[in-house]
Parts: sequence; C-alpha cells; structure tokens
Amino acid sequence: MTSSRNILVTSALPYANGDIHIGHMLEYIQTDIWVRLQRARGHTCYFAWAIDAHGTPIMVRAREDGISPQQLVDRMSKIQQQDFEDFGIAYDNFSSTHDEQNRELVEMIYQRCKAAGFIETRTIQQYFDEQEQMFLPDRFILGTCPNPDCGAEDQYGDACEVCGKTYSPTDLINPRSAVSGSVPVIRESEHFFFKLSDFEQQLQTWLKSGPLQEEVVNKLQEWFEDGLRDWDITRDAPYFGFEIPGAKDKYFYVWVDAPIGYAASFKDICERDGLDFDDWWGPDSKTELYHFIGKDIIYFHTLFWPAMLSGAGLRIPTSVYAHGFLTVDGTKMSKSRGTFIKARTYLNHLNPDYLRYYFAAKLGNGLADIDLNLEDFVQRVNSDLVGKVVNIASRCAGFINKQFAGRLSDSLPDAALYQSFVDRSDEIAEAFESRRYQQAIRLIMARADEANRYIDEHKPWQMIKLEDQRDQVQAVCTQGLNLFRVLITWLSPVLPFTAEKAAGFLACDLSDWSAISDPLVAVEINPFQALITRVDPEKIGKILEDSRESMGQADTTTDLDLEDEIGIEDFSRVDLRVARIIRAEPVEGADKLLKLTLDLGGGQRQVFAGIKSAYQPAELEGRLTVMVANLKPRKMRFGISEGMVLAAGPGGSDIFLLQPDDGASPGMRVT
Repeated sequence: MTSSRNILVTSALPYANGDIHIGHMLEYIQTDIWVRLQRARGHTCYFAWAIDAHGTPIMVRAREDGISPQQLVDRMSKIQQQDFEDFGIAYDNFSSTHDEQNRELVEMIYQRCKAAGFIETRTIQQYFDEQEQMFLPDRFILGTCPNPDCGAEDQYGDACEVCGKTYSPTDLINPRSAVSGSVPVIRESEHFFFKLSDFEQQLQTWLKSGPLQEEVVNKLQEWFEDGLRDWDITRDAPYFGFEIPGAKDKYFYVWVDAPIGYAASFKDICERDGLDFDDWWGPDSKTELYHFIGKDIIYFHTLFWPAMLSGAGLRIPTSVYAHGFLTVDGTKMSKSRGTFIKARTYLNHLNPDYLRYYFAAKLGNGLADIDLNLEDFVQRVNSDLVGKVVNIASRCAGFINKQFAGRLSDSLPDAALYQSFVDRSDEIAEAFESRRYQQAIRLIMARADEANRYIDEHKPWQMIKLEDQRDQVQAVCTQGLNLFRVLITWLSPVLPFTAEKAAGFLACDLSDWSAISDPLVAVEINPFQALITRVDPEKIGKILEDSRESMGQADTTTDLDLEDEIGIEDFSRVDLRVARIIRAEPVEGADKLLKLTLDLGGGQRQVFAGIKSAYQPAELEGRLTVMVANLKPRKMRFGISEGMVLAAGPGGSDIFLLQPDDGASPGMRVT
C-alpha cells in the first residue's frame, strides 16, 4: 500500500430546481465509490458538496411554486440529501452556494482577480424580455445556430449542441425567450468580464501536463483554435444570487459562485475539524483536488475554473474527471416510456446497492455514455451478487452456525489460496483508482468464481455426512468465508449497505482493506441472515409505471399551438417522398445527429437527422420513412444534408419517425 495521501473530492453540484434522477446518481455513485476506495486504503479523503442555489431557473421555479427562492433551496436541499443518504453517498459536508461562507469566498476571489487586472468593465447589448421585464441569461434564449455550416434550431444562447460552436446570444437567428416565448429586444447594460484570454498559454501548459482525459483535451483544443473568449460574469437584476460588490443591481453569474461552492463547503469542514484552509487551497498546496463532472460542463471546469483560481492566487485542480450520460434501454431517459426514473422512485422499490453495482460494472474512465439495460440489470445483479458473491457466504455459514456453534477453524486449509486473493488487492485498487470500475468488477467476479469452484470441489454438504470429515467441513467453510470476506471487502466501496450487513455477520471491520492481510480464524461469527435478495422483475415494471404516473401531468397539453394557416399552393411546393433507410450511422462529435442514407427509388440522398436520442442506428436500417425531397441542401460541419426526414414528438427520447403504411415504396410522392 502507498503512503497516506490528503485528498479533496467534489462532484458536480445538484441544482436546486428539481428532483434527483438516476442519471444524476451515475455521477454521484461514481464519485462515492472513488472516495470510499481512498478511505478504505488508509488515505485522508474529504468529499465536499453543496446544493447549487442560484440563477434564473431557481427564481422561475420558486415563482411557480408560490414561495421564495430561499425557501425552494431549503426544501430541495432536504429532499436531495435524503436521496443521497439513502443511496449511501458518504459526503463530509453538504452546504449551499447561497451560504455566507460562499459569499465571502466569491467576493475574495473576485477582488483578487480585479486587483490583478483580470476583471474588465464593458457595455454590452443583451436580450431583454419585455413581457417578463427581465434580462435573459444565455440558457433562457432559444434560436437557430448562427454557424452557416450548421443552422440547427432550438439552440441555447451560448453554444450549439449540434455543432459545438460557442457564440454570443445576440448572434442567434430568430431568437425567442424561453421564459415567455416572446421575441426579446436588445438593451445595453454594463457588465464585468473575466479576461480568460489572459490565461490561454497557462491553461495550455496545464492541459499538456496530463490532468485531463485525452478526449477532454482534444475537445478543449477546438476552443483554443477559435481563441478563448473573455467571460461575462455579470447578470442583471432581477436575479437570485450574490450582488457584485460596488455594482448596483449587478449579480455574479451562477457559474462564478457554483464551483467556488466546492471550496466554501470544504471551509466548513476546516472550521469543524480544525484544518488549515490554505494548506489545501493555497498555491503551493501539496494536497490533491479532484472534480467529478458530466461531459456537458467540461468548459466551465477546465477553462474558467482553473483560470479564476489562478487569477486569485489559489491552487488549481489536480485533475478533472468527466463521464458520459446515462441512457436506459439504449435511449435517453423518457418520461412517456417511464424510463425518466427519479432517485426516490427507484428507492421506493429496489435496494440501492443493485444500481450502485450495475453502474460500477459498466463504468470506464472515458466519456462514453452508460446504458442501463433493464433486462441485463436484473440478470447481472441476480447472477453476480446473489448467485456468486453472497452465495459463498450462505453456503458456508449454514455449516459453521449449525454444526460448529458459529466458530471458525483454528487455521486455513489452503493458506496459499487465501494469499493469492489478498495479493490481488493492489491490482483491484488501481483499477478503481484509475476509474476503470468495469475492470475492477471483472477482476473481483473472477475471484468469486474461483471461490465457488473451491467449495464445489470440496463438497462440504457431502463431507458433513461422514463423521471423520467433520473437521474438514469446518476448515473448508472457514476458507470459504475468508474468501467471501476478501471479496466483500473489495466490494465495500460499491456495496456499502451489503458490506455493513456482512460486517455484522462476520463480526469484523470490512472498511479497511489492509485488515484482510490476516485471515479470520478461531473466532465466532454471528448467525447468517440474507445479505441481499434477487431482483424481482415485477418491481422493474412497477418503477416504470410509477415514473410514467409521476410525469404524466407534465406531458399533457390542451393547446395545439398551430402555425399560421397556409393555402394548398403553399403545401404543394413541399415535395414529400417515401424513402427507405438503407444505412444509419452515428456522427462523430454530434450528440443528436444520425447520418441517414436514403433510397428514393431513383437515387440516394444523405440526410443528417436529429433523432439519435430516440433510435439506435441498427433499428432504422431497412424501414420506410417520409422525407422532404426538395429541401435546399445544407452544408453542415459533418457534410451535406440533402433533405429532411419527418418525425413527431417533443424531443429527447420522445421522437417518433413517420412511417408510411405497408405497400408504399421508395420514391412515391406523399399527397
């Protein structure tokens, strides 16, 4: 084992305007496993966390609920913390970014950056919603991407999710307010900018030093190629947040105070435990700082955040670990399908260790999305946890409890076998450490198979029938329980609730990996009780049913909101044709697009369609659809799109491709 380290870990702050769902839990479980691993290996590891309390969405949600923003934050903090605790997330502190501790740090960092010349005042033009009487933050403006090679619709005011380009909200084509739906007007306002461009060379050097995943570095290089843009850190009143010192009705943008919330939460720990904050956050700190985040917020954590810390004379992160999104049964979580599953809905029906284990068995250290296949979930949990790991304990404990009064034998019959298990600890720990959880689980399950083979080969259920082999039964079952102890110790960061029950049964500590160096012999164990039960597939159905019911009202609508009437001559100009999808392929670098090759009977067309969230490419090939055949070709970043396929639905995973009835053939005109 390596010498003890001092580590601070954070996870992306949960936002205060909504419930936690299992997509969020992917990140929080990943973080928690890593933290528990460090503690189990004897390192000092703190997990500092907070609720993300500021911003316009909080104001809008609070107004809808008829309460103040602070009341909303307080309510959601209690709800979210209960979810986290019931999922076994072992954080050391959970504060709020609206706490006074955070305000003090935000103002300190701002004043330091300002004194160092990294803050600049500019008059800008920004959108104003006259109906709501408010300036609109970037994410509350929707419109068409201004990139001439893209032109994707319904994009936010700061960046296009299709082509990845960043821009100013005023660059959007056909902008509209996401709050009222009205067309906003442009007004002037004085804002403060953080001069991110001053840190370009320093950030490049940091990236090349190896703190980030290669995929992240490659993505960041695209932004460097375009040149880093100075960062507008101001939001105009009305806004729920911290007012900028010396500036009336000007507030810090939520992405200023949110990451500082990591440090503020840790400062609470320092005051509680007598730690020196500067030892951890000073520029010469020897401690380690890690952030676990989703791939959608890389820009803030790997450019703005380290630059802001450096500008204020503080240390920068040791590393930032980004991960992919969660899909369910191959598609994005869907409200209508019941796969948009809240954490509480899951907890109402299933053991949290099931999901923790399944996520661990799927997680690697890259940005690939993780799929929760519900059928595979049931099979894997039942096979691995119940059929392999816990099965060892239940098979051996029965003999020890009933035949030997719960006492283990004085020695192991195969000390070399036990030592071969213990010797794998460093390899498994390294897999967890490098976030190759999937590899760690494979290694552990291979040892579980070996332990089961040992018991099968010795057949204690047969030996117990022979009086002269009773002592051998005790020895074999003692060996089996010791192998189980090693397995469940390795799995304790993943299965905290099951490990806690196992510790009570074995009457020993399973949270310290070094303890397995010495086997359990000549001691008494407690009566065995079921540690974990099989997943009932009916409970999966109940979760989906409850999820649909909880989201039902949100999916209903009474207003069709039709477009303006057109004449038959307008419609006749649109040439709709039946087409067969002969090939469907993902588009590298695009989260929403699939590249479709369409057969029109007399030729082929290439079309980029934003349906990736709802369909797997393989399920599209060979089916018929309807396309706009005379749409002017559009040059996109990924190639030329020569038409448009027709689909219905609100978006996300709820997209439904139009398909003509049987008998239609490619090239037929739709009239």
